[in-house]
Amino acid sequence: MSIFYLALAIAIWGIVHSILASNSAKDFFRGVFGSGFMRIYRLSYNVFAVLSFLPILYLMVALPDRPLYSVASPWNLLMPAGQGLAALLLLAALLQTDTLSFVGLRQLFEEEKPGQLTTRGLYRYIRHPLYTFSLLFLWLTPTVTLNSFTVYAAATVYILVGAYFEERKLLREFGQTYADYKRVTPMLIPGLKL
Repeated sequence: MSIFYLALAIAIWGIVHSILASNSAKDFFRGVFGSGFMRIYRLSYNVFAVLSFLPILYLMVALPDRPLYSVASPWNLLMPAGQGLAALLLLAALLQTDTLSFVGLRQLFEEEKPGQLTTRGLYRYIRHPLYTFSLLFLWLTPTVTLNSFTVYAAATVYILVGAYFEERKLLREFGQTYADYKRVTPMLIPGLKL
């Protein structure tokens, strides 16, 4: 039953998160609260996303659970090093974007500008390094329980589906420039083009 509750919680979180990220939701909030509200929208969105994920983490530890697998030595010692590397690369990828805009702080002090397509640094090798290194961080956990596996699997599905819709949004926003970038740069795994 824990699997059901966790999967349901992540599905609800993912649907709400996706709806709030959509242009339709932004247009709705702009219409209701005015253009000035959009200065705090991104920051509010990010704060809400983090806070609304906390109950999922609570369920992950509070619901009945059992061990699923544990990676044997010496790999169980190397996997946390891989997680550390994934965390550093995740931070590097974040810093290669307009980090203040990504978080929502720049919008508080400056007028909203059209987004810029980042194709340098880690983005030269994969289109979505934030997703890649987040997934690596999750899946390099050496000891996995049924609850954590459920959260990791559901998060992986959400990230893959989210990447698909983000790709469509980026194509609308950047047109041929993004299409050309997409044609030569793999989505999540360097060297792997599907």
